[in-house]
Amino acid sequence: MLHRFESDIRGVEVPARMPWPFHYEASALSVVARDELLRLIAADEQLSASLSEGKMLGVLVVRDAGGEPGYLAAFSGNVGGLNRHQLFVPPIYDLLDEEGEFKRGERELAAINESVARLERSPELRASRERVATAEESRDHEIADYKRLMSTAKAERDRRRAVGESESSLTAESQYQKAELRRRRQRWREALAPLEAEVASKEAEIAWLRHERKTRSEALQRRLFRLYRVSNAQGERSDVLSIFERYVHRLPPAGTGECCAPKLLEYAYRHGLTPVTMAEFWYGASPAGEVRHHGAFYPSCRSKCLPLLSYMLRGLPVEGNPLAESRVEASAVKVLYRDSEIVVVDKPAGMLSVRGKEAVPSLVDHVAELIGVEPLPAHRLDMATSGVMVLALNAAAQKELRRQFATREVEKEYVAVVEGAVTPSRGEIRLPLRPDVDDRPRQRVDYEHGKEAMTRYEAVADEGGLTRVVFRPLTGRTHQLRVHAAHREGLNAPIVGDALYGHASERLLLHARRLAFRHPSTGERLAFESEVPF
Repeated sequence: MLHRFESDIRGVEVPARMPWPFHYEASALSVVARDELLRLIAADEQLSASLSEGKMLGVLVVRDAGGEPGYLAAFSGNVGGLNRHQLFVPPIYDLLDEEGEFKRGERELAAINESVARLERSPELRASRERVATAEESRDHEIADYKRLMSTAKAERDRRRAVGESESSLTAESQYQKAELRRRRQRWREALAPLEAEVASKEAEIAWLRHERKTRSEALQRRLFRLYRVSNAQGERSDVLSIFERYVHRLPPAGTGECCAPKLLEYAYRHGLTPVTMAEFWYGASPAGEVRHHGAFYPSCRSKCLPLLSYMLRGLPVEGNPLAESRVEASAVKVLYRDSEIVVVDKPAGMLSVRGKEAVPSLVDHVAELIGVEPLPAHRLDMATSGVMVLALNAAAQKELRRQFATREVEKEYVAVVEGAVTPSRGEIRLPLRPDVDDRPRQRVDYEHGKEAMTRYEAVADEGGLTRVVFRPLTGRTHQLRVHAAHREGLNAPIVGDALYGHASERLLLHARRLAFRHPSTGERLAFESEVPF
């Protein structure tokens, strides 16, 4: 499983610390390891064909007990129905072991599924439901016919009342018909009761089996997470369930422990190898809903791996979270306009728009420091994006500005530099977006459940393998421009510096150049611009 470098790496810088796996730029050593692994995969036709459908791979550069370097490789989940291959480290727990806990539990659940399916399609249940449906149809026809009779009789009573007929006889007739309607309904309830009970009995058995399936599935998942036992550099060991309960007080998502990074670290610890640097990259075709480019490095997923890797990296020298360590000073914020209702600013890259989970000052904090009043956000820019933002100075102004953004009355113009050429040079992108619940804050393209997202674009300059693009978003979804640029059905050209959807670099080359809106109280049309800093 340990691969020795075939390349001469004597001149390649060795990182002093492991990267923080959720936001990093791949080290030169990781790039060499990736390239060597790609050559090994290319030499195996069957493996390369299986991987070509799309798979996240990972490399971990290590030193053995003698200090000699090498690297380990892993894939997420399984490949071609298998979770083992000679080029890659084995799984932490073998889900495909036919005699293992998972396969036994899977067979039990499959048996319940078959029982549910058999009962649902049974002739007895179908016949019982048909008898109920037939009786209900007859009841509805009879009741409807009698109601029509009552309506006709009422009209006749009204005529008779008009010519002076005794009110007592008319009332008695009306009361009799109403009582008869109640009696007919009661007879049908009594007739339907045994038929409905017959159906309910059969459906109750199905419901019990479904509940049993759910209970057993949850219990199996908990047992499995107890079997996924991992280590850290301090020599500690724990199971995945305990780690999640301790770190985030919830159950792990399905598939936790099957990603590349945990597999790589666990193999290294078990075999006395010292981790040096690690990176994950995509191989093959991009999934329809995600932005993945062959060979590009990507951060580890947060929902499954943040608690797990926080434990497993304990005891190793690890780079800090660059997002938490970002400290852009208040002096970097430029106030473009201010009155009693709003303040318009030029936000620098690397600054949160609003307060986040990390204890890092945001634009809101810095503006409050500058003007002595805490502003209220009406919209946001990504932390890595720079440019024009408007903030409200009271609740009424905030509400009106948010309304203008929601109804698409605000004009927004961004400038970006993207990787590669853009063809055609102008157009409109329509790719609906939704959050990736397993890998926040990433967004996915989802035509069924995503929210409408529209962007107009124009390529304005060729910059030697890069293209300068003007974006005019018509909607304001999270990461809209970044996904629309990077996705294969968009420009298929990630914005330079996009660590989530492209390649990390010094900064994201995306700038909000222009913002135009109506003043929240006067209605005057205002427009503000910021010089593009790249």
